[in-house]
Amino acid sequence: MDANQEGSRKAVLLVLVLFVLGIALGGVGTYLTTRVLAARTQPMLARNPARTMAKFTRNLDLNSDQQNQIQTILNDMRARYAALHQKLDPEYEKVRQEGRERIRQLLTPEQRPKFEELLRQMDEDRLKRQAAGIRD
Repeated sequence: MDANQEGSRKAVLLVLVLFVLGIALGGVGTYLTTRVLAARTQPMLARNPARTMAKFTRNLDLNSDQQNQIQTILNDMRARYAALHQKLDPEYEKVRQEGRERIRQLLTPEQRPKFEELLRQMDEDRLKRQAAGIRD
C-alpha cells in the first residue's frame, strides 16, 4: 500500500470518528440541556416563593388583587408538583435500582466495591439536591 492510500484511509477514519463523536456529544448535550431546562421551573418556585412573587410583581407591575391571585396559582402549582413527585418517585427508584443491578452484573469482584462507593456518593448528592428543592 502506498503512502497516499494510507493517508486517505486515515483521513476517512478521522472524519468517521469525528462524526460519531459529534453525534454522541450532541446527544449528551441535548439530554443535559432538556433535563436542566425541565428542572428549572419547579425549583425556582420551590426554593424561594417570595422572591418569585416579588419578581413577578416588579416585572409585571401587578396590583394587589393580581398578586393574591397569582400567589394562589403558584401555591397550587407547588402542591401539584409535590404530588407528582410523590407519585412518580417510586417508579424512578425502581428504574434506578434495576439499572444498578444490571451494572453490578457486568462488574468484576474488584470493581463492585468501587461501584457501591460511587453509588453511595451519588445518592448522597441526590439527597442534597432534593433537600435544596432540585429534583432529579
